[in-house]
This record gives sequence, structure tokens and C-alpha cells, in this order.
Amino acid sequence: MKRVTTQIIAGLALIVGISVGQSFAADVRHSTPGLGGYDPVAYFTAGKPVRGSGYHVMEYEGVTYAFSSKDHQKRFAEDPGKYVPAFGGYCAYGVAVGKKFVSDPEVWKIVDGVLYLNLDKGIQGKWEKDIPGHIKKANTNWTEIKEKSPGEL
Repeated sequence: MKRVTTQIIAGLALIVGISVGQSFAADVRHSTPGLGGYDPVAYFTAGKPVRGSGYHVMEYEGVTYAFSSKDHQKRFAEDPGKYVPAFGGYCAYGVAVGKKFVSDPEVWKIVDGVLYLNLDKGIQGKWEKDIPGHIKKANTNWTEIKEKSPGEL
């Protein structure tokens, strides 16, 4: 009888574990870090993308960011808006043309203290032909597309 009770308890624990795991799997914020795991502060301090560490993480507006050091995590906590990428990290050129393209964290530029990302180097070349114009268009478009999924665009 004791063996049957143990098996029932083990089976219930398995079912609960699977259902909890599935609920976390449905919410990508638990497994998809912002900037693809790159440290948002490093763009400003090191002048280059630097991989963050699982030892230094922080959630901001539903996005989990990883930092290369405790100091960077602290800087971010003091003023997150200074470091988060424009347009939720989507490609700045893509937003300028009304789309949400996934960006490459290694294709970036800081303009007037704001971090902008692009899809790839080819798209960045197009964006760089008229950065002020594209930023203006992107800022206007962002108000329209911010809450839409990429697939809706």
C-alpha cells in the first residue's frame, strides 16, 4: 500500500511540474533576455556590445536584461530609460518603414544618447543615409505599431 501511495504522489508531482513548466514556456520573458543577452550599459561605457552574465540580471518593463557587472546593473537600476534601446529593441530602420524587424545587438549606433539597433549591416547602411529623417519617421510610426505584433504588420 505504501508503494502505491508513493507512486501516486510521484505521478501528481510530475503532472504539477509539467503544467508549471508549460506556463513558464508560454511566457518568453522567462527565457528570452532583452538585447539577446547583451549588457545595455556596455554600449555606453565600453563603446561596444558586451555579453551580460546570468549573475547580474534585472527586469524592466517586462524585459529581463543581463549585465556584465554588478556596477552596470546598478547604473541601469538608477536610470533604465537612459540605457534601454529605442523601439523596444526592434530595428530602427524597420520601425521607420512601419515594421518590427528583429535586430542584431551587434549592429547598433548611439545617436543623441539613445541606443538604436538594426537588423543587419546592410539595413544599417540604408538607415545611416538619413538618420535624423528615419528617427523622425520611426518615432511617429512607433506610436502606431508599438502594441502590434510583428506578424500584424
